[in-house]
Amino acid sequence: MTERLRGDVAIVGGGIVGTSAALALRRMGLSVTLLERDFCGSRSSGVNYGGVRRQGRSLVQLPLTQRAHGIWGRLPELIGIDGEYIRCGHLKIARSEADMASLAAYRDRSRGFGMDLQLLGAAALRERFAWLGERAVGGSLCPQDGHANPRLVSPAFALAAARLGADVREQTRVDELAHDGKDFVLLTATGVELRSRFLINCAGAWAGAIAEHFGEPVPMVPAHPVMAVTEPLPMFMNLSLGVEGGGIYARQAPRGNCVIGGSRGFALDAERARPSRDAISLVLRGTVELLPRLRHVHIIRSWSGTEGYLPDHEPVIGPSTTQPGLIHGFGFAGAGFQLGPAVGEVLAELVQGGASSTPIAAFSISRFSPVPAPATST
Repeated sequence: MTERLRGDVAIVGGGIVGTSAALALRRMGLSVTLLERDFCGSRSSGVNYGGVRRQGRSLVQLPLTQRAHGIWGRLPELIGIDGEYIRCGHLKIARSEADMASLAAYRDRSRGFGMDLQLLGAAALRERFAWLGERAVGGSLCPQDGHANPRLVSPAFALAAARLGADVREQTRVDELAHDGKDFVLLTATGVELRSRFLINCAGAWAGAIAEHFGEPVPMVPAHPVMAVTEPLPMFMNLSLGVEGGGIYARQAPRGNCVIGGSRGFALDAERARPSRDAISLVLRGTVELLPRLRHVHIIRSWSGTEGYLPDHEPVIGPSTTQPGLIHGFGFAGAGFQLGPAVGEVLAELVQGGASSTPIAAFSISRFSPVPAPATST
């Protein structure tokens, strides 16, 4: 039998963006149904590294990341738990003088966004962080950045939205969707027919199919970050660690396990990804260079996921250019965990009033629209 539902907003995708949007919409009093084909937070939002950083973001992302920073500070009142969120600082390592120059240039360009970036030379770095390896010749510290546990935070947003009255449907795959001239109509594999005035596309690495269905193809490709976690160790690393130019990242969880990442895994199929032996070896070699204490520790688990990457490594956030009522929020290139709560609020604002209080023009899907050919004279 078909179960027929109707509401103000349908959300496809139960990651941190979709669940944050559901929570924000319910706080505005709008009716929301969220459809997640698996479990909320079980995909990239729940299996990522857990970095909650502003440092290193592109300049166009800084207003959004600052908004998110404020939301993360209110996590217990919003979702009922702290999610192991710690503002311990984020240290971006330089491995050369060119890296240091790049960090200094970024500090100068990003002034005015409250990050209080502190450049540390080799001597200061060794004095404050004696556990770092010799490859580190300097760094940039953002004292109020940090990390959290994605396995706790993303599902907690879904639970908080449900407590406020959102209809959160897990293990509910959307098989068909359309717009009948008045409403969006979504049909699921579980026999649900959902009609709504608005549709928010938060389907992560699979969101491109929804955009293309409504005439907005995007050149998004999947990628599979590799992560691993060590056995519990005595606490020694009191911040989240990254590397200028990309590569290794690492943090130590409250229980002592070190979470490390870098490199790329491979897809088993459209739904699953796995790290290769070579990828894990590459991560471990790079990590030990920067964190010699991990040389002989045991890796107790490794994993991967699927993220959507666009050519400019910027997300798509904002209204459709082809279908009124359709709003996109996807393509975060492996860096959407920190931004997620702010993006959710922005998407809710777009539903409620058609505009965002945070600048999002740089993330419009229109940047991928074909450029019309110039008219030819006869």
